Amino acid sequence: MKGAWISAIAWLIIASGVYGCADETRYRILSFFFDGVPPPRKAAAVQDAKRTGGAEADTTERRRYREHGPYAAKLCEGCHQRGSNKLIMPVEELCLNCHVLKFGKKKIHGPLATGGCTVCHDPHGSPYRFLLVSESKEFCLYCHSRNEIGARAAHQGVTAECTTCHDAHGSGNEFLLK
Repeated sequence: MKGAWISAIAWLIIASGVYGCADETRYRILSFFFDGVPPPRKAAAVQDAKRTGGAEADTTERRRYREHGPYAAKLCEGCHQRGSNKLIMPVEELCLNCHVLKFGKKKIHGPLATGGCTVCHDPHGSPYRFLLVSESKEFCLYCHSRNEIGARAAHQGVTAECTTCHDAHGSGNEFLLK
């Protein structure tokens, strides 16, 4: 009888946490008890912005954290040895074990040529497109000098993202032009 009361009280607490709390509180309670609880989203704000055509829809949708497929599916052993953080093969080979990239191009971007996929991409997840480690608009400027790029006549007055004209992985053209 005593066990039934304790169980009923526990379920009452969990139910009130699930149905009677703010999204953030509900997330904290559920994620304490269960693995894989998705983080709360501001879905209503996104839907309103989409309906009204606001710019917020684009940035809110783009900033939603996305997980790499194997990581989201908790298939850690696809990349890591069981029970450790050690990789199953050198990082230079790991991404190409699943992802197919064509290396037959004349020019290959430096990080890709050396197998440094994680210089640009987060292997677990990211709020940025293509699992990039930062916002793509400014991303290339972490390695490439803004002053040198801005000094080139082709870049005068350009406000578009670098990947509008350049292929981030490789190209048959000079300067990785598309």
